[in-house]
Amino acid sequence: MLNIKCVLANKNISIKAFAAFIGTTEKTAYNKLMGITDFTYPEAEKIAENLLPEYNTRFLFSKRNDAI
Repeated sequence: MLNIKCVLANKNISIKAFAAFIGTTEKTAYNKLMGITDFTYPEAEKIAENLLPEYNTRFLFSKRNDAI
């Protein structure tokens, strides 16, 4: 699981709302948040710049155990 999933939960942003924001289905968004499939660069950029600008991009897209 990626850190971004925890950040979204802390901000009360649902997977449904997140999926709509990045323009994917809920299943695809879930797979991306769990690290099963990768985010595209445009998705990552949109998230980092518009949805979660207060967080470090490397932190957001790291697996929970990898980030410090």
